[in-house]
Amino acid sequence: MTSSAADDRESDRLGDYLKSVRQAKRMTLRQVEELSDKEISNAYLSQLENNKITKPSPNILHKLSEIYGISYEDMMVRAGYVAAQKARAEGEKHGRAATFAGEHLTSEEEDELLKYLAFLRTRRGR
Repeated sequence: MTSSAADDRESDRLGDYLKSVRQAKRMTLRQVEELSDKEISNAYLSQLENNKITKPSPNILHKLSEIYGISYEDMMVRAGYVAAQKARAEGEKHGRAATFAGEHLTSEEEDELLKYLAFLRTRRGR
């Protein structure tokens, strides 16, 4: 896999992740814009979520992590700024998505759980 292909995969994951978190929190793009004091426009966030912007600045990632209440470090890894830690601490069984997991979850499994949770929350709101 080329470096460019790896970079594309990482940015896809970041955009998909950000979109799933925003939707799980039932926030609109405009609400995020307002909460960022208009530092992040809804158009910019839309481009980020749709992977048209592949490497947002660390400042943008930090602001989004504050708004969403998620890990800044995780977003820096997803954006390709920081290398992912190869092994988890002894005894840690899960990442950000499933605190009930009996075994380590892959990033892909965590992403799918977050997407499913967002789906369930949208159904509950109907």
